[in-house]
Parts: sequence; structure tokens; C-alpha cells
Amino acid sequence: MRNKHLVALLLLATPFLLQAQPDTDSIAVLDKDTVQWRIDSLEKALHYQTGNIILAAGNAEIKVPAGFRFLNPEQAQYVLSDLWGNPPDSSIIGLLVPTDRGVLSPDSWAFTISYDEMGYVKDDDAADINYDQLLKDQQKEVREANADRVANGFESVDFINWASAPYYDKERKTLHWAKELKFGDDSVHTLNYNIRVLGRRGIYLLNAIAGMKEMPVVKKEINKVVNSIEFQNGSRYADYESGSDNVAAWTVGGLVAGKILAKTGFFVLLLKFWKLIALAVVGAGSGMWNWLRGKKKKSNAPAEDFSAAGDPSSV
Repeated sequence: MRNKHLVALLLLATPFLLQAQPDTDSIAVLDKDTVQWRIDSLEKALHYQTGNIILAAGNAEIKVPAGFRFLNPEQAQYVLSDLWGNPPDSSIIGLLVPTDRGVLSPDSWAFTISYDEMGYVKDDDAADINYDQLLKDQQKEVREANADRVANGFESVDFINWASAPYYDKERKTLHWAKELKFGDDSVHTLNYNIRVLGRRGIYLLNAIAGMKEMPVVKKEINKVVNSIEFQNGSRYADYESGSDNVAAWTVGGLVAGKILAKTGFFVLLLKFWKLIALAVVGAGSGMWNWLRGKKKKSNAPAEDFSAAGDPSSV
């Protein structure tokens, strides 16, 4: 959570009056009905899409699976960074949100979607990876990276365990695994469920962000979500042409490890972790807090202005 989120806390799940100390000398007091009304208004302002949508990168489309809605890149980044307090990430090209809950529900969760044109990922090492050792290595690397996270105003992260051990489906050319994470002093652990869909020139990265208690619900939807991404002809994994196509420095094992393997001569870490907004808590400096108070910040893209972002069908 960014430093600005620590200015004050707004408790959403309580029946009493809600107070926080804003940037000014005045005290903002919101009753429960006002908070809920503004949350409902924010949810209605998001422009969800369904059906078949051409993705912004990777020469593929997503057939939005039953039970989900799609948010375009701008809105997805607004939810992830301004509302949930994650570091900005311009690589995000969409968000899949369950239809039965909003992005500000106490039990909210979602799948991020991005694409990395890293080249053709060879999968011949998939059966040889020692995932127990990989877990220990990643836990160590995460601890070592925390100093930089904290220095940049974000919470430290503890990689607790595999929530679901890595599994590679050779037939469908998909890889998935899940991590149980602890952010800062949060008492509720976070689930990051990772899916990688391999193509001829790169991979799609789909990451479920949820509370650990949502694990059964997320796992139930994995096959549906994996099957929702479809590369166009010429971009599928099977379309690879040896000798002419770019081969990625990554392997399947490297994708799980989050780094290019040592045999390439150098390391590139991908220590990305996503979190939800803390359950029932939002910082007074966040985009949501300003929206709840009825104040806009020109530096942020307010939800009510999303309609000016252009034709959502162009995403």
C-alpha cells in the first residue's frame, strides 16, 4: 500500500459513523448510507464489457467467460492502482471481474491480463523442475527485494507457501500455480493465482488477485479462464517456425521462478505481486477516498470520466 494510503483509514464494514483525517484541517464524516451510495455509484460508472474482445496486444481475443465482466486497460489500471493501492503497471491490458461482486465488495477478486512478447518459450524443462527448491529460492529472493519495495513506499511481502503447486499442461500449452502472500502487517493473506498461456511470439499472463478464503472459488474458474484466451491463426504455439522465430530466454521453469535462468548468463527478476484493497479498509489519500468524499483529483482518472476514454470496443 502506498504511503498516501496511510494518511487515514476509512472503515467500510461498520454500522457507526466513519471518520478520517484528510489533507485539510477539517474532519470528513461519512455515514454508512453515504459510503454505500458512493461505492454503488463508482461501480456503476465502470464500463464493463462481455462477449468477444480483441486484446490490445498479442494478436488474440478473449471470449469473456460466463460469470465474468471485462474492464479495458485504463479502467483496469485505475482499479488496481488508485483503488487497490498496487504499484502502477502499464502492461495491464484488461481485468476480468466476477459478475456476482464488484471491485469494492468485501470479498472482491479479479484476474489481471497482460501480454509479454518475449518470444517462443521452450517447454522441454517442465518435467524436470524441483518445485520444493524453487519455493525456497523464491522466498529468499522476495525477502531480499523487500528493502526496495519499502523504500519506494510499498508494503513488504512474505511468500508463505505454494497455494497450489505449479502445473504445466503440455497439451494446452498453459502453466499455472498459486502463491499465498502476506503484505505488511495484514492479518488476511492474499492469493495470487498465476496462469501463463504460451503462444508463438510470447505469453499471456493472467493473475487472480484474491483473499485466501476465495481459493476454492478461483480454482473452480481456472479452466474457464484458461480457455477464454485464443490466439489468432499464425500466433499459436503450434505455428512456431524453427530458425526464423525468436526463442525466449525464458523456459517454463523460468516463468515460475520469475527470472531468466542462470544458463543465459544473466538474471532478470519478475517479483510482481498484486494485492486487493485491505478488507473493509481504504486509505484517505486513495482515489476511492477522494471519490467517497465527492472530491476529484485531476491527476487521477476519476471513474465518472471513463466515458470520455473512447470506444471500449476498440480495446
